[in-house]
Amino acid sequence: VMDLFSYLSYIIIIQGLAMAREGEDPGMAKASKVKRQRKKKPKENKTRTVHANILYDNAKGEENPNRNYANNKIKTTKYTVLSFLPKNLFEQFHRFANVYFVFIALLNFVPVVNAFQPELALAPVVFILSVTAIKDLWEDYRRHRSDQEINHMDCLVYSRAERRYVERYWKEVRVGDFIRLRCNEILPADVLLLSSSDPDRLCHIETATLDGETNLKQRQVVRSFFDLDCDFDPLKYNGIIECEKPNNDLNRFRGYIIHQSGRRDALYKENLLLRGCTIRNTEEAVGIVIYAGHETKAMLNNNGPRYKRSKLERQMNVHVFWCVIILLVMCLFAAVGHGLWMFQYGDKRPVFDVLSPEGTDLSPIMSAIYLFLTMIIVFQVLIPISLFVSIEIVKICQVYFIHQDMDLYDEETDSHLQCRALNITEDLGQMQYIFSDKTGTLTENKMVFRRCTVAGVEYSHDANARRLAMYQEMDSEEEDCTSHSGTLPRRDSVTSHQSARVVLRSQSTKSHRRTGSRAEAKRASILSKHTAFSSPMEKDITPDPQLLDKVNECSSQMDFMRFHSQPMSQLPSDLADIIDFFIALTICNTVVVSSPNQPRQKVKLTSTKSIQSNLLRVNKGSSSSSLITNRSSNRGCSSLLSSPSAESTLTKLDEEQPPRGLEHSFGPVPPCYNGKAWNLEDGELRYEAESPDEAALVYAARAYKCSLVGRLPDQVTVELPHLGKLSFELLHTLGFDSTRKRMSVVVRHPLTDQITVYTKGADSAIMDLIKPPDTGRKY
Repeated sequence: VMDLFSYLSYIIIIQGLAMAREGEDPGMAKASKVKRQRKKKPKENKTRTVHANILYDNAKGEENPNRNYANNKIKTTKYTVLSFLPKNLFEQFHRFANVYFVFIALLNFVPVVNAFQPELALAPVVFILSVTAIKDLWEDYRRHRSDQEINHMDCLVYSRAERRYVERYWKEVRVGDFIRLRCNEILPADVLLLSSSDPDRLCHIETATLDGETNLKQRQVVRSFFDLDCDFDPLKYNGIIECEKPNNDLNRFRGYIIHQSGRRDALYKENLLLRGCTIRNTEEAVGIVIYAGHETKAMLNNNGPRYKRSKLERQMNVHVFWCVIILLVMCLFAAVGHGLWMFQYGDKRPVFDVLSPEGTDLSPIMSAIYLFLTMIIVFQVLIPISLFVSIEIVKICQVYFIHQDMDLYDEETDSHLQCRALNITEDLGQMQYIFSDKTGTLTENKMVFRRCTVAGVEYSHDANARRLAMYQEMDSEEEDCTSHSGTLPRRDSVTSHQSARVVLRSQSTKSHRRTGSRAEAKRASILSKHTAFSSPMEKDITPDPQLLDKVNECSSQMDFMRFHSQPMSQLPSDLADIIDFFIALTICNTVVVSSPNQPRQKVKLTSTKSIQSNLLRVNKGSSSSSLITNRSSNRGCSSLLSSPSAESTLTKLDEEQPPRGLEHSFGPVPPCYNGKAWNLEDGELRYEAESPDEAALVYAARAYKCSLVGRLPDQVTVELPHLGKLSFELLHTLGFDSTRKRMSVVVRHPLTDQITVYTKGADSAIMDLIKPPDTGRKY
């Protein structure tokens, strides 16, 4: 050893002298060597480069720079054929009772200490493990089947060979593919938005599957593709995308797109459409796949299946542990007693003594040890294995009854309750604390118009309240058509007619919904076909008689003033408030209007003046004001369309027929979505809203024939029963946010040519802004 140590020291000294001759310090040389080695190590790239796949369709797979990225095939199963048995047994041995029973069964195979037939002792343990394994295997098979359904869903991918979009399975989508998305389709991957049919180059998506929020969110086309005058052509795309690597942050996306000219445009989260979201209110959109499969943000937030243990199982583990402690204490007492009893005999052999395997006498200590193990087998009933067998059987039966329970059947989706975790069914209904925001995430999020107040006058809408109560009653009682029609309460003729129509419509809706598909992926596609927030409960508003009379009175008064060319200032203030109220309901929103025979598309903006010339011939004075300002203190006359000094008048419309009363103009409510296609009458408008409250207010205004008929980027067209169609120039929109707690639109009124602000929002924010008209303060 000393010689070896001396030899190594000699070598180190020689190397040090050699380095000293070269003028280098050994420590510095070593550090520089390590530094050179670090420099040779390639630097890890923190970004992802995405090229268009159509540029490499004819090339070999090795030449495609996107070849190393994950494909779009997903797999959420927990087991494979080889890993099922060891992995499942490992998970089952987390239950302390299973470890105990296996130990007892193996101990019973020892000839010296066995107390029962070994094969019989093993049967209950094998039964418990087998039942649980079969249950876990069935649960994993359902995941596999769900994966297959999702992987085999269709989407449109651009093919360079065919020069068109062709249908492909989701699993065949790759990073760099161009995808065409249509309204109500589910996104197959994380897609960068490059084109949209929306005039504002927006795409509305529903992210309920990601964050549980039902309100629609806006995504915008990449800035460099914003000014395209024609449809997006993938063959003309020549950009390269540099973005961050896949991560699970849903609210972050950074990158840039490099054009052939070298110009770079930044990319943000507003340009990215996430997998699992649904396209809403947008006829068509085109994008390029950035992340696919398990690299999408939705899949990265999915930690995969894990073994779940119920609260009952965790409590049983604790109880079994204490039972084992008691069992060991009992066996210890028995073993000590047996050892003392054997020690009393000394060299004499006691009666019924157990010999050793060699046939010799056992010492008191060895005899006590053998008896200790034997008593464990004898006292094993302290932990009843039959209890665990019964629990497994009860769980299977409970899952069956949960699936067959008609009280848990949902008619809207035509589906029963799905029990996805079969081993935690006993936790159902055992929640003690619920963490929810103040808006009530656990509600259905259905905003229904109930009543309103205009200028301090409340309109209760009693008939509408009875209609809503009838909807709730029908949903809760699950009665058939004949029983409903036979038990309708007696009301006046109008209400009875409304109620009967509601009943028939509801049952027609239910009959359509019962024919839906039960496959989860296909059912999601079918359910997404209807317009958001457009159920009959939300659309069919029963007008209030008093408010309806006010609207009819306003229509008659406006017709009279138009016939006699009287100033609009003579309109009574209560009628002016009615007009202001319905205009605010109609235009103070972001609702998009479309129809089956004329979908929303890029439309050239028509000037407000040209529309006005076709609708109204109005003589405007220089001092005219807006609809809602400068109310007189006595409120004897209205400043709805002008101030008292204004000379604006209403003239006859050459192209307009004499107005009819609203009571004669109500038509049938459009039929519901039948699960296959829109089957609406020609001219029937549908409203596509970002939130349910906006849809409810627009439908409420339409019930009084104050309809929103068109929306362009800088223009909103409404139809009023007393004025016909009016086009408001939309100057600016202040969206709703948590700070202001209100939304405002700034418009130029077509009759007064004055700038007007309409606002809606929470009562806590709006009420503080309301001031009496005699304060003299201007807003």
